[in-house]
Amino acid sequence: MGLLDWIVIGIFALALIGIIVWVFRQKEETSGDYFLAGRGASWIAIGASIFASNIGSEHLIGLAGAGASSGMAMAHWEIQGWMILVLGWVFVPFYSRSMVTTMPEFLERRYNKESRTILSMISLISYVLTKVAVTVYAGGLVFKEVFGIESVWGIDFFWISAVGLVLLTAIYTVIGGMKSVLYTSVLQTPILLLGSIIIVVLGLRALGGWDEMMAIASATPVNDYGDSMTNLIRSNRDQDFPWLGVFIGSAVIGFWYWCTDQFIVQRVLSGKNETEARRGTIFGAYLKLTPVFLFMIPGMIAFAMAQKGVVINGQVFALTNSDAAFPTLVATLLPAGVKGLVVCGILAALMSSLASLFNSSAMLFTIDFYKKYRPEASERRLLHVGRIATVVVVVLGVLWIPVMRSIGDVLYTYLQDVQSVLAPGIAAAFLLGVVSSKPTPKGGMWGMIAGFIIGVLRIGAKVLYTTQAKADGYADVKVWAAETGVTNWFYTLFYDVNWLFFSGGMLVFSILVIMVVSRFTQSAPAAQLEGLTFSSATAGQKAATRASWNHWDVMHTVIILGITVAFYIYFW
Repeated sequence: MGLLDWIVIGIFALALIGIIVWVFRQKEETSGDYFLAGRGASWIAIGASIFASNIGSEHLIGLAGAGASSGMAMAHWEIQGWMILVLGWVFVPFYSRSMVTTMPEFLERRYNKESRTILSMISLISYVLTKVAVTVYAGGLVFKEVFGIESVWGIDFFWISAVGLVLLTAIYTVIGGMKSVLYTSVLQTPILLLGSIIIVVLGLRALGGWDEMMAIASATPVNDYGDSMTNLIRSNRDQDFPWLGVFIGSAVIGFWYWCTDQFIVQRVLSGKNETEARRGTIFGAYLKLTPVFLFMIPGMIAFAMAQKGVVINGQVFALTNSDAAFPTLVATLLPAGVKGLVVCGILAALMSSLASLFNSSAMLFTIDFYKKYRPEASERRLLHVGRIATVVVVVLGVLWIPVMRSIGDVLYTYLQDVQSVLAPGIAAAFLLGVVSSKPTPKGGMWGMIAGFIIGVLRIGAKVLYTTQAKADGYADVKVWAAETGVTNWFYTLFYDVNWLFFSGGMLVFSILVIMVVSRFTQSAPAAQLEGLTFSSATAGQKAATRASWNHWDVMHTVIILGITVAFYIYFW
């Protein structure tokens, strides 16, 4: 890092401070101002915030690492970003007309208060144990790699950068709430995009071009069935990414994440109206087409450069591990000044993702727990509790980091694996709850409970058998099971089944539970369901939704879907 790099970082920091000061001077009077920016966000702010919130350490570290280790396999999860369009076209009308502030609140309107509590608890636990902690962990890792500093004053630089990142982000999130998240995203998103584009261009130039990367990657097999690193669609016998399982599993996770997760939907709820909210999702879908090229392709470039033995500044390019792909490219390829810009982009991604997590977590606690049991609380009190909740989430995330350090090289896969068992029950409740008026309050509630229990059993089985195999001196659980004769049904069902097929099976199971329980329990009153399902929407509500879009919205939606199809055809 040269002087020019530090100057660029300093300018970025001053711009960030300027935005935060401007937001702080616009006093929040209500919890709606703090958590939803007063429901006044434009489509540009919504789309930029969706993208900047989504792009975090799992992309800068994990997605590039996945590209360096397994090629295009994990690209499905990014391309499933087209499901943001489902949020905009299908779910935005129901969320907007219900005027809810959280996803658990919507489930209470559709089902019952118990469903709201269940979803709030699952969401808060998953945010702290996965998203917050993993983002902070990888943030510390990437800055340690980029700056090349091992320790300062005898303290591991990982901890200095990780904790510093958390404190800096927490300060502006606590001060400015959702407005800070939205308006800093408008600054951060173009910087992140520009920095990553520079990495791709310089990486391809150093390697010898796109065709060189494709040639090296396509010559690298990933299984025994003829598939290479460039194949998006792989044999159904592939142990990790069978094509049918990938389509099922990524669709389940994608639907849950883009259409029902508070972390993403909160940005849409802050829109001025249905039109702005929908166009925000369309803009976000455009931006979401880029991560494969901005983060996964750099990982493949780094792999190809290491394979080819490219010499940069007199040294042969080498990777210590796959997750070091992106920061290693930053450290070795970029000239002075540009490196500072890319570091700003990395910092922007990490801070925006963390800020969104902090704000969403604080909102879930304040609205779905505190306000629920203290309905008489003043708006000033809710603002105070929201800020305290943000601080608590920060502390819990930092305390969980030591556990996250043990997952290192499987960061992106770890996140998708955990989400694959959290998503199905929630996705089933929302999908059936909006599509039909038949699912009863108890049906939706028990569908989520059943899905969560099955998910916990799956995670528990992975921990149990992995621990036993390591204790017996085996690195591969399946080899251990075969040689020690572990053939019971619990192992077969909850560990041995491919995680992608398991996620699809969980969705079907949760749907069946909802349907069966609904058959024998009382339906919700018609007045409760009005406007919350397709069949209960009034003629006026349908007319208002139809008036909220025009041919331009349809055209851009078709373009996005066309690009998605073209991507699958090219990397088939």
